[in-house]
Amino acid sequence: MHIETIVVGPLETNCYVVSCEDPCCGAEAIIIDPGGSPERITGYIERSGVSPVLIVLTHGHSDHMASAALLAAKYSVDVAMHGDDLDTLDVSVADAPAWGLGTPDKVTVTRKLSAGDSIEFGGEIGKVLHTPGHTKGGISLLFDGVVFVGDTLFAGSIGRTDFFGGDMDTILSSIRREVFTLDDDTVVYTGHGPATTIGEEKRHNPFFDGTL
Repeated sequence: MHIETIVVGPLETNCYVVSCEDPCCGAEAIIIDPGGSPERITGYIERSGVSPVLIVLTHGHSDHMASAALLAAKYSVDVAMHGDDLDTLDVSVADAPAWGLGTPDKVTVTRKLSAGDSIEFGGEIGKVLHTPGHTKGGISLLFDGVVFVGDTLFAGSIGRTDFFGGDMDTILSSIRREVFTLDDDTVVYTGHGPATTIGEEKRHNPFFDGTL
């Protein structure tokens, strides 16, 4: 599996293009959180020759979905997101200009995800973890040895909970229950900033401070 990190939009969101490296799989790929700068995303796709088959949104904030409608139309692919975040998506489209993201096209979510669902492309299979708290329908996406957490967890921090649908107790519970139960060497790909590991965050993240 190849993971390409593309930093997009004014809030420097990490968009991930995750592709199958097995030549038998036709270079199928998923796009996670295309939050702006569509030309950077399409440029990479054209240069690399990968074939997008699905867009996955970890949550509905505009800095994670601003390019989703455009890319879904360009590549004729579905957009997948947890059903509990549809309201967040509507609020975020309206709020996008305030974050410097213009007015993104409204995204039609054609695949509603739930905890335990599978995301499959090429020879890869990912599992959907429901990790609310930053938003009501936030998800993390777990593959073998790696997890994409959106804005649930960061290197040395956690996602904000003062937006629509956010809740501090819920996000801390989500991290403890769904994320920190993964193997310590699992690589954590975050919605902003550098990657980290489960072990590093369990040991040093100040929001937990040894209270796991």
